[in-house]
Amino acid sequence: MDESGLSEQPTRVRTWAPRGQTPVLQYHFNWHQLSVIAAITFWRFYFRLFAGSIKGPQIIEFLHALGHQIRRPLLVIWDGLPAHRSTLVREYLESLNGAVQIEQLPAYAPELNPTEYIWGHLKHHELANSCAHTFGALKTHARNRLRSMQRRPTLIRAFWQQAELPL
Repeated sequence: MDESGLSEQPTRVRTWAPRGQTPVLQYHFNWHQLSVIAAITFWRFYFRLFAGSIKGPQIIEFLHALGHQIRRPLLVIWDGLPAHRSTLVREYLESLNGAVQIEQLPAYAPELNPTEYIWGHLKHHELANSCAHTFGALKTHARNRLRSMQRRPTLIRAFWQQAELPL
């Protein structure tokens, strides 16, 4: 499980244009932040979008929804985000009586987390050079691209293969 942020400022990647015409990305930048949280299994990934930053209540909401979708005991492996260690999240996990087990990734090891590769693919391929005119347009476009990625099992397998996990 991992979190990331998106903004209206486009991720610029290489593109094409007619010879002699430099491509121009026009955008306005607001400091509104769209956060996304996701968890990945071997077969698919689950996500939720939130306005603002991810804190304890958003993590609890996501874990609750994840438990209802998967309907099995969960092993969640996540990084050392302070919100993961908050009192609110810890009390919620204790109230589940072991239905969700938590393991923490080593510090500074994003290459071990397959969810990090979702963010890389989303930002550098799916949303590359995309200029959202409004915060709502960014949210809609990001949701549509993430849903499209969910329907591609070979892509999900690639996220696991890129992660340096002994499977």
